[in-house]
Amino acid sequence: MSNERRSADDFEITPERPDSPIRTTGTDHITLIGSNAEETIHFYRDVLGMPLVLRQPNLDDPSQTHLFFDTGDGRIITFFVKGDRDSHRGPQRAGVGAVHHLSFSIAPEEFVEVREALDEEWRGYNEFDRGIFHSLYTQDHNGLVIELATDKYDIPDDRRGEVLATAQRLREEDGVDYAEERHLEAALEELGVDAEKFELPDAPTGSGV
Repeated sequence: MSNERRSADDFEITPERPDSPIRTTGTDHITLIGSNAEETIHFYRDVLGMPLVLRQPNLDDPSQTHLFFDTGDGRIITFFVKGDRDSHRGPQRAGVGAVHHLSFSIAPEEFVEVREALDEEWRGYNEFDRGIFHSLYTQDHNGLVIELATDKYDIPDDRRGEVLATAQRLREEDGVDYAEERHLEAALEELGVDAEKFELPDAPTGSGV
């Protein structure tokens, strides 16, 4: 028996549900180990605008406080915090099992205002046109990479998987490394999805950090 693992290219891209014993219905919440309450609330509530909707002890470790923030659509991100923990805005922590980044949606018509707000907060950022979406990358108070992303087209939520899977097929047929805006546009046309295009600023394209 070979111990060689299959590569990502060996697996089919499809919006169809797999034949699996469990089927999730969406993201309920994501929980991270935070530093202290004050600096966590400042960044996620006062900078990113997420309401603090619940606060209670960590039910597995009451010495910590559990903070719940609404990310904007009822989906929740939570943090375990403790008063004696200093924030650590150092380099990104890498390795298997680490969190690479968190991505939150922002309204396309507010993209420029969001970028200006990051400037006013003295928070560095990178901006990229990722082909099928447009993003700003910054860091929270603990060095966690935060992506603020907006779609280029107003694609209905229940068609997004189908559109992305079609763009993937078109990208492969085109023989290029990543899905570009033209593949997204062609996918929308092929599927007959009527989606409005948003006006977004020019930015470097493709890959980068």
